[in-house]
Amino acid sequence: GDDGAVLKTRSDQDLVVVTDTLVEGVHFFSDISPADLGHKTLAVNLSDLAAMGAEPDWATLNLVLPTVDSKWLEEFSIGFFSLADRYHVTLVGGDTSRGPLNLTVTAGGWVPRGQALCRNGARNGDFIYVSGTVGDAALGLQLVSRQDGLSEGRGNRVVDRLRRPEPRTLLGQALRPWATAAIDLSDGLASDLAH
Repeated sequence: GDDGAVLKTRSDQDLVVVTDTLVEGVHFFSDISPADLGHKTLAVNLSDLAAMGAEPDWATLNLVLPTVDSKWLEEFSIGFFSLADRYHVTLVGGDTSRGPLNLTVTAGGWVPRGQALCRNGARNGDFIYVSGTVGDAALGLQLVSRQDGLSEGRGNRVVDRLRRPEPRTLLGQALRPWATAAIDLSDGLASDLAH
């Protein structure tokens, strides 16, 4: 039920492994820029690592592409690697295939032994804190989904929150001594609160 699996691999640290798949038409619209998609593909995984209190380290990337388009791949790579560089994440492997556009990242990060922020640490009576602004990405989705042609594009804060979410990795690491549990609110506060 957590955002990632905690694996005991080193004497002083646990490895947290997370994975997410983004599918065109389900998780993003076909008109998203390749750079935004590259950013988002990695960001959703880094956000899961943040929810576990882990420091990101590596990732694998699996691409299923309808066609090979070198310009699209170049722009996607710019978005992906600019975020990877900011968080010192190394791309260590992956796979490619042909088919409907979908992207899967598996990422790993480290947390001191026994300090992962697992959901089962939550207790009745705990205070609930939220970082950021709840609902920005949902409002951005409403704006880009408008049928009247008046949708807001780049430069709109809530649309940017939808297309380029920012993982809160430093906050997740800082909360390890204080939080009993944490979660990435990717499905919304009401849905994820039950988790």
